Amino acid sequence: MSDKFIINPTGPLRGDVYISGAKNAVLPVLAATLLTGQDCVVQNVPRLSDVESMCGLLASLGAGTQWDAASGSLIVRAGGLNLCEAAYEWVGKLRASFLVIGPMLARLGRAKVPLPGGCAIGSRPVDLHLKGLAALGADIDHTHGYISVSAKKLTGAKIYLDFPSVGATESIMMAASLAEGQTIMENCAVEPEIVDLANFLNAAGADIRGAGTDTVKINGTRELRGVDHTVIPDRIEAGTFMVAAALTRGDIHLTNVMADHLKPVTAKLKEVNIHVTETETGLRVYHDPSQEVIAADIKTLPYPGFPTDMQSLFMSLMATAQGTSIITETVFENRFMQVGELKRMGADIKIESRSAVIEGVRRLAGAQVQASDLRAGAGLMLAALTAEGTTELSGTEHIDRGYCALETQLNQLGADIKRVIA
Repeated sequence: MSDKFIINPTGPLRGDVYISGAKNAVLPVLAATLLTGQDCVVQNVPRLSDVESMCGLLASLGAGTQWDAASGSLIVRAGGLNLCEAAYEWVGKLRASFLVIGPMLARLGRAKVPLPGGCAIGSRPVDLHLKGLAALGADIDHTHGYISVSAKKLTGAKIYLDFPSVGATESIMMAASLAEGQTIMENCAVEPEIVDLANFLNAAGADIRGAGTDTVKINGTRELRGVDHTVIPDRIEAGTFMVAAALTRGDIHLTNVMADHLKPVTAKLKEVNIHVTETETGLRVYHDPSQEVIAADIKTLPYPGFPTDMQSLFMSLMATAQGTSIITETVFENRFMQVGELKRMGADIKIESRSAVIEGVRRLAGAQVQASDLRAGAGLMLAALTAEGTTELSGTEHIDRGYCALETQLNQLGADIKRVIA
C-alpha cells in the first residue's frame, strides 16, 4: 500500500517558494560521474526517490555516494567502479538508470544493463542510444531483457539521430567524451539539461561544443577528472508552482529559477490571463481578479516547444478555465492517463486520438483519485486544491519521484494537504 494525500480546498495560494535542482539534470550528471575515477561533488541536488535510486545503482556498481545535508550536495566517488552489470532492482525503478550504459562502456569497455523502468506514459525505446554506441564501435547484444555492449576501443563517428531524443543525446555525448577522435551528432535534443550535462563534462576535461543546438561536436579525451558542479533549477517544478498560482488564482513568487527555460510555460499562462513578471530574484506569477482565466490550445513538442511534462498540469488548469481548450500530445502516446481521474472530479474532457477537448467548468468536486504517473499525480494534486469537498489522492510514490515534499511546499503557501502514511 502507498501513502495517500487528503486535500481540502483553500483560497488563493500566496508566498515565496524556492525551486530545487532539476531532477532531469541531476540524473544524467550522476551517471556521468562514472566516467572519472576522481571524486565529484554535485551541488543543488534534490532529495528525491529517483535520485536515491540512482545513488543505489551507482553504489551497486562500486561507486560510493555521500550526502552533505548542510550544503545540499552529493559526493560521488567512482574510483572503485568494479562491476559492469547494473542490477535490475535499481534499473527497474527509473528510466534514467539506462544512462549509465555509455559511461560504463567508455570507462570499462563493457556494460550490461536491463531495459529500464519509470513512468508508464508510453513507448520510450532505447534504440537510438544503441545506434549511437554502435556507431562509436560497440558490439551490442540484446537477450532476456538485458542489453550488453562491449568495445576494445571507442572511435569518434558522425551520428544522425532519427528523433531528437534527450536520453540518446546524453548517452552518446558521455560515451564519446572518452572516444578516440571527433564525434559529430546531428538532430540532437536541445533541452537545458543537455547543456548542463555538457557543462559538467567540460569542467571535468571533456571537449564538447554546440550543446543546446541540434549539432554537437565532441573531441574525445583520454580521461576526465573530478569536478564540483551545481545543477540548474528544475523548470518543471517551477512550472508546477506557476500553474498552482494560476489554478488557485493566487500570487506566488518563485526564486532560484531561470526565466529563459520557462518561456513556453510563461507564454501560455499569459495567453490565459495569468500575469508573469520577472523580479530581481525570480518570477512572480499572479492572477488579477478582474480577469477571467480563459481557455487556450496547447501542443506538446520537444524543447523549446511546450513541455510534455507540463501537459497534465495545464489540463487541470484548463478544466476550470472559461471556454473550450484542446491539448494535443505529440511526444508520448499514453500521457492522458489523468483524464479519467479528472472526470471523476467533474471535469468535462473528451479524448479524440492524441488530443483532449476540455470544456471548462465552474468548479471541480473532491473525489477519490489515483496518480498513474509523476506528472499526472501533480496535476491531480493541484486540481484538488480548487475542488469542492475533500479529495483523497493515492499513488503518492509517483509524485515523490519528482518533487521534494510537494505537499509541504504547497502547505507553506496556504494549501491544506495531509499525508496519510500507509
